[in-house]
Amino acid sequence: MRDTVTAKPVDLEDAQPASSQVVSSTSTLAAAATSTVTRDVLAEGARVRFFASGSGPPLVLVHDYLESRISWEEVVPLLTSRFRLIVPDLPGFGESEKPPSARFAYGPGIFAEALVELLASIGVNRASFLGQGLGGAVALTIAARHPEAVDKLVLLAPHVNETKSDRPRDAAARLSSVPFVGPIFFKQLFGQALFRRHFARAAGARASVGAAHAARIDRLFEQFDTPAGREAAYATMLAMLDMRTLRASLSRVIAPTLIGCGRDDLQFSVAEARKLARELPRARMESFECGHFPAEECPEDLARATASFLLGTAKGA
Repeated sequence: MRDTVTAKPVDLEDAQPASSQVVSSTSTLAAAATSTVTRDVLAEGARVRFFASGSGPPLVLVHDYLESRISWEEVVPLLTSRFRLIVPDLPGFGESEKPPSARFAYGPGIFAEALVELLASIGVNRASFLGQGLGGAVALTIAARHPEAVDKLVLLAPHVNETKSDRPRDAAARLSSVPFVGPIFFKQLFGQALFRRHFARAAGARASVGAAHAARIDRLFEQFDTPAGREAAYATMLAMLDMRTLRASLSRVIAPTLIGCGRDDLQFSVAEARKLARELPRARMESFECGHFPAEECPEDLARATASFLLGTAKGA
């Protein structure tokens, strides 16, 4: 299926898995919910794979950088009885197509347009979005560009603050961004140990979130560790170094928004969450007793807060 792009959704059963990893991640998510289906659509010229489950108001779960839809495995079974979940792999990540950067301009902008096109192709004209990190930036971009397509937003440590003048947040990113040296390092030398360290640093004091977390990181590395996957991730990282366009559009985000963060998150502090909530016209902030990964560290609390906010049972929702 990796070499076949379709113009309309198709069931995964009609496709040939790209690897044993496809079967692993799909079966894990599918086992957690009922009435599930995995489909491919053509969006912005790339084949995008997504998982759909449940019934109710549509809710799109958008993963972070270097991750994929498997990052939501703990949350899906907690939300599927109340929402129609749509859980994509962004182009260049997971099981979606990883087109060369020469023909696909990786970054929040094109990811946003791809998701809008994906939703239109399955007849969803308006949805809420739950996004982590890069996924939060993508959701904000959709809300700014297509306000009619967004009901509400739940943003977990959204990636909105990096600019070209800022230093990237870890040594691997700093080295990867150096001209000439960076592409070689990222595409050839960024191995599994550094990949694990990237996530351990993000988790900080709560790095030990269990064997399932470690296994999930190794599965993410398998999805990343191809020439096409590395090129896509590198191009996305460069785009994430300049978020000025997104920041300039924040005042256009009119959707009610919940900014979520972990109290022990070393990458996105409670103070940053409060600041962003003040910058958005209709936002409030909620913190969780966790680090950078609420979907894995405190999935029940995240699901409860998400459902309460999106269904209008929380104050300010």
